[in-house]
Amino acid sequence: MPTPPAGSQSSRIEKDTMGEMTVPSGALWGASTQRAVENFPISGRPVPAEIIHAYGHLKAACADVNRSLGRLNESRHRAITAAAAEVAAGKHDAHFPIDVFQTGSGTSTNMNANEVIANLVCLALNKPIGSSKNPDYIGDARTGSGVHPNDHVNMGQSSNDTFPTAIHVAAALAIKGRLTPALARLAETLELQAKTWDKIIKIGRTHLQDATPIRLGQEFSGYARQARKAFERANAALAGLCELPIGGTAVGTGINAHEDFGRLVSERLASKLGVPFREAANHFEAQHAKDDVVEASGHLKTIAVSLSKIASDIRLMGCGPRCGLGELKIPAVQPGSSIMPGKVNPVIIEAVMMVCARVIGNDAVVTTCGMGGVGGILDLHVAMPVMAEALLESINLLSGAANTFTDKCLKGLEADADRCAALIEGSLAMCTSLVPVIGYDKSAALAKQAYKEGKTVRQLALEQNLLPESQLKELMNPWSMTLPGGEGSAGG
Repeated sequence: MPTPPAGSQSSRIEKDTMGEMTVPSGALWGASTQRAVENFPISGRPVPAEIIHAYGHLKAACADVNRSLGRLNESRHRAITAAAAEVAAGKHDAHFPIDVFQTGSGTSTNMNANEVIANLVCLALNKPIGSSKNPDYIGDARTGSGVHPNDHVNMGQSSNDTFPTAIHVAAALAIKGRLTPALARLAETLELQAKTWDKIIKIGRTHLQDATPIRLGQEFSGYARQARKAFERANAALAGLCELPIGGTAVGTGINAHEDFGRLVSERLASKLGVPFREAANHFEAQHAKDDVVEASGHLKTIAVSLSKIASDIRLMGCGPRCGLGELKIPAVQPGSSIMPGKVNPVIIEAVMMVCARVIGNDAVVTTCGMGGVGGILDLHVAMPVMAEALLESINLLSGAANTFTDKCLKGLEADADRCAALIEGSLAMCTSLVPVIGYDKSAALAKQAYKEGKTVRQLALEQNLLPESQLKELMNPWSMTLPGGEGSAGG
């Protein structure tokens, strides 16, 4: 279906239930959308495109079900599904201009979708844009070929059940299509590094101070498990979003919708999109609250916190390269300074850390908007558009950050085995393995003297003939100190 030029300077007059509105002639939207455009000149950020695309899928599924239930004739069904498919494909995103800070139920965006789809049908039938409400064109509500935005595109629906359904569909598709694959790649990369570096022994650190030895592979196995659990949390978020509010219409009672409408639409969406969508178990919970969105955002926040730990630790172990820890060599991806030649900074990690901070902030938005008295008020939730924007931004940011971290940092990361070995030998914590033999107090005194004299614990123990050399070698074997049951005492 052709789209008229959106930048036209001319205009047309359209009507809604409140009267006439002047609409740009090239716009596919109508009077209701134009009112919202003029009412909410707030952020300049339209509702996320993913919500619009989800609306396209949803309106097509609703038309399919209404046709199967005998409520919509075949010509209107074909026209609506064809137009909705174009919306789902993102072909008309420019015609969804309403600000994300709008009516809290998303009514303006639902009407925007209804009007655009109806006007796309007008174009397909060689009728003027805006003629979708012409009585001579529409005819009887059940006959004729014309498509009315409310009577036909919105049949059996309300903004109050379509907008939250669009949130669930959009977020579920983003998690399934982008986030879980990105987290799976992250986990697989870290799991491989854990195996590859399992023979490299390094000094452990607690409270940022030297502790007993640990294998680099052991540390990375911890990161790999964090990433794997992040993947599982993303799937848990997806599972919670699979219940769809569609079918509840205005307040959850299902007024004006067939009793099977919600179930059939959910099944149609599941079949088409490959996500196990299902009708909400309770439409009053599904529409009056947005707990599933809050829960999903909470999982994303946890993923962000986990990712920040992995990235931060790698940055610390890679600091230097000569005057820091230097146990890891972070890939050089760009010059690090405009004044210091040769300097390279951990810029990928810094970007990841900023993403994590933003996702945590987005979760605060979602949580606050989900609260009773803010968004959840009696029989409708009224803070959904901004929740949708924050949730989808978090999904997209985490997806991009995980992929970038994997490709631009982890895959080029190198371990400096010699540096790791040198730091172990110089660590005062090596005296820990002597505690079971010579006691805590004597071991502590040995460490303090070694530090004072600038010697290693091993050197000083040999000089003082504390233990036979063979026994000392056995006790101070770093490898044995990384195994369960190895010598040493517990403590922070």
